[in-house]
Amino acid sequence: MGAIDLLLCSAFALTLPAGQLMLKWAAMHPAPAGASLPTALLQRWRLGAALGWYGVTALFWFYILTRAPLSAAFPFSIAGSALVPLAAALVFRERLTWRYGAGYALMLAGLFVAVSAAR
Repeated sequence: MGAIDLLLCSAFALTLPAGQLMLKWAAMHPAPAGASLPTALLQRWRLGAALGWYGVTALFWFYILTRAPLSAAFPFSIAGSALVPLAAALVFRERLTWRYGAGYALMLAGLFVAVSAAR
């Protein structure tokens, strides 16, 4: 996997926590009870934005897979998922424990091993 592919995969890893933050933001702003479906959808524009983000992200992932082996690219998806709690702590003030930090450090070590093995 070349430098451009590493850069693309790293960028993809950042799209995942962004999408999860958007979904959480949407969940924090529910439509009023009893609203009709069209009204509820209009009032849930944050959810539409989050789903749109995931659509774009899926296309980005597809593009990455045209360039890089799945076995080399997928560890970045895992890394992106692991960033979600960090982003939630920063944006929504959710609490993390030292165990999360320790697990994240182990995950990063595994990512390094997996990516260096794919070269």
